[in-house]
Amino acid sequence: MPLRHAGSTTPSTWVTRFAPLIAAGGEVLDLACGSGRHARWLVSRGFRVEAADRDAVALELLAGVPHLKVREVDLENGPWPYARQHFDGIVVTNYLFRPRLPLLLTALNPGGVLIYETFMVGNERFGKPSNPDFLLRSHELLETVADACTVLAYEQGEVAEPKPAVVQRICAVKGHNPGLRLP
Repeated sequence: MPLRHAGSTTPSTWVTRFAPLIAAGGEVLDLACGSGRHARWLVSRGFRVEAADRDAVALELLAGVPHLKVREVDLENGPWPYARQHFDGIVVTNYLFRPRLPLLLTALNPGGVLIYETFMVGNERFGKPSNPDFLLRSHELLETVADACTVLAYEQGEVAEPKPAVVQRICAVKGHNPGLRLP
């Protein structure tokens, strides 16, 4: 369930910090892109981006941006739309639909970068989302990717910016390379 941030155009600092690890000029999926703040930022950095969301109105605002493909899709019902596509990077923020988490990893090229940041249990005291179906459990992202990826960075806990929340964040590279380090 995406959480809309009305008027938010500033990309997440977690995304901007780790996006340089994605292959230069690579293909990136911005899943549940909402208003497209990350898609626009990624395109401005030379990536080819597919922005996917079910919100047709939000996607219309992205139409015509060079190197940006939009896909209106219900990510929670029907077949997984990326069964035959692979990406050099996948960005997901403020969205969680557990049945699709393993499929994200299959859509990532070997060496591809997953940048994921969303809410976790404890966030209910700050407002929405508060439904446990849309809140990660403690260490859930870490456990989800550990068998398929090298984790470069992981955080969980309370944040004050851009608004008070309890979040979980991960940056992981598909494949196992214990020597892999942050630039």
